[in-house]
Amino acid sequence: MPVCNSDRPRLLRVLLALCAVAAVFATATPAARAAETATPARAAEADAPAPVTQAAHLADRLRENPVHVTDQLPREIPRSTAPGFARLAKKTGVPTYVLVLPSQSSTQARQLLGAVHDRLGRDGLFVLIDESGITEATAYGVRAPADAALTVTRYELPYDAGPLLSFERFVDVIAQGGKKATARAEAARETYRDEEPADLYIGPSDRQNQSFVTGILLTGMPLTILLVAGFARRRRRRSGAGRRVPRWVVPGAAVLTAAALALAAPVVFDQTRSSAAKPPTPADLSARVDRVAAGLKKDPVYADPESPRVLDSRQLDRLHDRIRDFRRSDGRGPVYVLLVPQTPESESAGDSWLFAAAVHAKARQDGLYVVAAPDDGTIDIYNYGLRIDADRLSFDLPDAVTFGGSRAGQADDHLLGERLDKLMTFLDKAPRTDRPDFESAPAAAPKADEHTLPPLFATDFLPGLFVGAFAALVVSAAVAGVMWTGGRLLRPRDPAPEPTDRLPFTAPTEPSTSYLRRTAYTELITLIGEFTDPDDRTLAWDHLDAAMLLVDGDPDRARASGTDPATLVAVIVLARAGRAVLTGDSDGLCCGVNPLHGPAVSRHHVRVATEGVARRLLPVCEPCRDTAIAEPSGIPGRLLRLPDPSLGNSRVPYYDCDDATDGPLAAVPHGIARLIDKVRETAGVH
Repeated sequence: MPVCNSDRPRLLRVLLALCAVAAVFATATPAARAAETATPARAAEADAPAPVTQAAHLADRLRENPVHVTDQLPREIPRSTAPGFARLAKKTGVPTYVLVLPSQSSTQARQLLGAVHDRLGRDGLFVLIDESGITEATAYGVRAPADAALTVTRYELPYDAGPLLSFERFVDVIAQGGKKATARAEAARETYRDEEPADLYIGPSDRQNQSFVTGILLTGMPLTILLVAGFARRRRRRSGAGRRVPRWVVPGAAVLTAAALALAAPVVFDQTRSSAAKPPTPADLSARVDRVAAGLKKDPVYADPESPRVLDSRQLDRLHDRIRDFRRSDGRGPVYVLLVPQTPESESAGDSWLFAAAVHAKARQDGLYVVAAPDDGTIDIYNYGLRIDADRLSFDLPDAVTFGGSRAGQADDHLLGERLDKLMTFLDKAPRTDRPDFESAPAAAPKADEHTLPPLFATDFLPGLFVGAFAALVVSAAVAGVMWTGGRLLRPRDPAPEPTDRLPFTAPTEPSTSYLRRTAYTELITLIGEFTDPDDRTLAWDHLDAAMLLVDGDPDRARASGTDPATLVAVIVLARAGRAVLTGDSDGLCCGVNPLHGPAVSRHHVRVATEGVARRLLPVCEPCRDTAIAEPSGIPGRLLRLPDPSLGNSRVPYYDCDDATDGPLAAVPHGIARLIDKVRETAGVH
């Protein structure tokens, strides 16, 4: 039947529709098959929303509340302090948006505020605060002297003023208006150009010094009065001159002096806290763990939304694929990746082991927990219930994965995508155990209110009493003391190791080769001499054996030319640790800031570069720990630096120089046991 011209367009449309339907059915069948074979986890990943950028997430939080306090700094800025920031923000006279986040560079802070403002779509005064104070402040579309107020805050207040006091001073300057704020900023800059304001708080070491001085004065001054008065009385009795003083006067004066000192000391040393930080509540300390645990139930990769994004979509998809493949293979299991910063101010005090244990306990899901910190790029892995040896994960994981090296340190994302991919390859090849393995329980976190100072009449007060009594006796026996001291100085001194308690104050940061040779020989000879029974194979024998391996079994090689500085430092560390084991005073850790400082008291995330916010979790001695808490920027100056031949013998941190990275010294931050194993591996001894 012929088709008329008017029906041709209609016929063409019908034919096109039929073709489209056929194409839909042809493509729907493979898609349906793929959907049938997809795992539930993969389907959940496909339905999950795209990763939210840091700025978008923070803008959403400010849309809900103009003051957002992170849950990542409970030990310094608990979330329960948010009402205090909100109360102060209302005094500015303009819409004010406050973000309290972990520290970042000034450039990152400025860019973040601009991005959050664009996402929020509202004008106002935007303020970024970290654990030390106000980092950045910018006014968008409102009249507020943000720059002047920021200048006043930085110049008028000391470093330890704290975020809340800093924001209070900032708000006061904003409320003064543009002209007065500018004038005050100029005055502050001129007044404190060469000298910073005095600190508001003291540290635990300062309180110990106060207690020590109080104890010295409390016994030293009264005893000095008694001894000097007794000497004067004997002189008068011998000469027969002068009026006789009643016997009760001198003891009474001594008692009154002691009472006055006991009453005056708490008034003079009236500090009770070492920081402006408010004590966190239990909810403050558990908020971040709850958030991460809830996130892991939706996605095995939890990227902290408050931190810069370190994995792009392609890297995130590949990581999901490799986690899925690892879980499906025989003998494997789930892998959970926690892209969450680990700072000393967090609930776990920067201890990734403690953080992983808390998240595992909350999530109640066994598997491998990978803690990848987006702020410093460190990667740690912990086993909860998989058939993989937890010790192999801790000690055999390459440093290129754990720390990443210099190239990762220079990258904004610390090459975490590439290194996590290498980690999954390492897990694929890791041998399996007969039964599931579990991490041991980590050490307990520091107490929640760690900033409360001990009482004045505690800690070093009792030693101060004895020192004060001794000092009073020395005054009455000055001649004997001078003679004893003179004889001591003239007597020839045999080589002897320096006392351990003095090492953090006397050990050099850039030691000469002659110093290292002399010290290594002295320490090694002393350790050998302290072995009374050569057949006694105690733990200290492992230290001596490893030290002797480094010098080829000959102690004289320690002071001979040709031994590199890194090896000499390793000999010193092993010898000192061996002597500590013999005396029963060893915890197996050496200061990772400067191994010449001797034993460590704890692990701490410390700043290892003068620029940026690069941090490393290192064991630290007590002075280095105090420096890391009170003045984090002082740690880079305390790092042990050794000559690096590849850089023209310029000095670099000991764990970065070629001799150290190729030799056993790089194992020092992981403990003495790891150092011994590394020495034996290098020497081919099992």
